Amino acid sequence: MAVTAILPIARVLIADDEEAQRNGLASMVRAWGFAADTAADGQEALEKLLADPASVLITDLKMPRMDGFELLRRLPAENINIPAIVLTAFGNIETAVSTMHELGAFWFLEKPIQPSVLRVLLDRAIAHARLAEETQRLQRQLSQSGSMGQMAGQSPVMRRAFALIEQVAPSKAAVLITGESGTGKELVARALHALSPRRAGPFVALNCAAMPESLIESELFGHEKGAFTGAVEQRAGCFELAQQGTLLLDEIGDMPVNTQAKLLRVLEDSRVRRLGGKTEMLVDVRVVASTNKNLAEAIRKGQFREDLYYRLNVFEMQLPPLRERMDDIPVLCGALLEELNHKHASQVAEIAAEALDLLKRHQWPGNVRELRNALERAVILAGEGAIQARHLPPSLLPAAP
Repeated sequence: MAVTAILPIARVLIADDEEAQRNGLASMVRAWGFAADTAADGQEALEKLLADPASVLITDLKMPRMDGFELLRRLPAENINIPAIVLTAFGNIETAVSTMHELGAFWFLEKPIQPSVLRVLLDRAIAHARLAEETQRLQRQLSQSGSMGQMAGQSPVMRRAFALIEQVAPSKAAVLITGESGTGKELVARALHALSPRRAGPFVALNCAAMPESLIESELFGHEKGAFTGAVEQRAGCFELAQQGTLLLDEIGDMPVNTQAKLLRVLEDSRVRRLGGKTEMLVDVRVVASTNKNLAEAIRKGQFREDLYYRLNVFEMQLPPLRERMDDIPVLCGALLEELNHKHASQVAEIAAEALDLLKRHQWPGNVRELRNALERAVILAGEGAIQARHLPPSLLPAAP
């Protein structure tokens, strides 16, 4: 049975010195399904935020004791990271816009307030707040437990990889992720997306090795109805689907050379034309590529375009094979057990010493993917308690005398 995550009810704090205004807004916000609290001025709002953080702040600018300007200035000093919607009277839009840029307010709303506009801004602000919380969670994971999302490791090489992900993620630069099959290249791409300003946009992955040459251009760029035999309807390509998000071109080394030339043009012009189309469209997409091939060797053999290589390889991240970071196996197993217990509704708490020793001795040609498959088998067989050596795949067990 599918398990659906239930998000906590978003809490909105409304700061306004006009009692009728703030109470009316609170009633409206509650009717939309949010929790709402009120404050008569900036001082009260700050005290409430320090005692019980909210998801979004709606604040007037002119209030007694502490006005909206001072409240917004105090938030960073008190380590309160919250999107704020500023209310402004007619004729004060210039002041409100200045407040947004200077003090980091999320948006401004002119009085009298239009409910439909407020609802849209609230939804956007709450989505922004939840994405910021997820980013902070990933960063806490990294600093506290040596993990990032579904990746885990405390070895120096993985620490360096996590640090580079944090540095590169906020930029717009293309990233080339290299490494053997099963080392977690897609997980790195997803972490780059989750920690980037594009995290609210889509993450789209295309496996270039799985696409026949006759279809890969249609998958990338889309097509119009009748563009080729079998094109019975219009279809958007991956660049359109990833608009304002991230596009992972997995196994880019297997992309046909003719398609590489067309991809290069899109990357340089940020314009896409569907197959059979007559017009081009602007696309705003961050491209991340991955490969398990030696692209320098592929360039020498004429199998990969050198200009495309340099366009994609602004930052290169090389992931080590698991056999070169065997000290990470315990922390990897801990992270994988948590995921697999959730997937199979099992209660496997640990790995017995003998079984863990066998895991540490194996060379793992399939890398982390092979380790995950071995543990999934063991979790299913064990069900609860500890994974024993007998639960592991026969290939990991010592040969019988």
